[in-house]
Amino acid sequence: MSPVKQNAASESFNEIATVRIELRDTDPLIWRQVEVPTSITLKVLHDVIQAVMGWLDYHLWELRIGRQRYGLPMDDWGAETHIAADKVRLRDVLKPGKTTIDYTYDFGDCWEHRLAISDIRAGLPGVSYPRYIGGEGNGPPEDCGGIPGFYELLEAIADPAHPGHAHLKEWAADYDPATIDALPIKFALSRIANRRNAVKTRLAKEKALRLSCLIP
Repeated sequence: MSPVKQNAASESFNEIATVRIELRDTDPLIWRQVEVPTSITLKVLHDVIQAVMGWLDYHLWELRIGRQRYGLPMDDWGAETHIAADKVRLRDVLKPGKTTIDYTYDFGDCWEHRLAISDIRAGLPGVSYPRYIGGEGNGPPEDCGGIPGFYELLEAIADPAHPGHAHLKEWAADYDPATIDALPIKFALSRIANRRNAVKTRLAKEKALRLSCLIP
């Protein structure tokens, strides 16, 4: 990599954006807000969404920006259906002002999310990103049947007279639709941040080495 490209990579590495993630068709709205580096790939953005929404990454997924689709590059039959999400960085798809991205997780249950990405700026020194800011509403349990199944589940576990109450309450375990457990979210994001920090350390060492070579 040339010195110019290395400097550009190092500077862009510190740029962040605010991402608001909304799970469509939920009422009250289930949402999360995070700060992410714009240098992450769209695959890592997928990892962030999984972490903050509480999904378990068991199913297929895709990101859509306009008509362009990003995700796993091959389907089960080997036909190319998406641009590989691990080959595209978030900063490369951002537009001036605000960028909207659609994200679908689990093509059976079809969990549709809307991402609004805005406020691109320099990250704070000493702060690890991605960083969880806040949200409302617990994410639905995995494999509960999409939005219709989710609200049928909530109705059943809230009503002891419901014919499926006992079974579904046991299946849902201690699920609470109103409570967000921030600890596993922060832990999962810290693992992503640690991988990024390792790269940041390498870039800093390379920059220091280049500067030392320039000093007589």
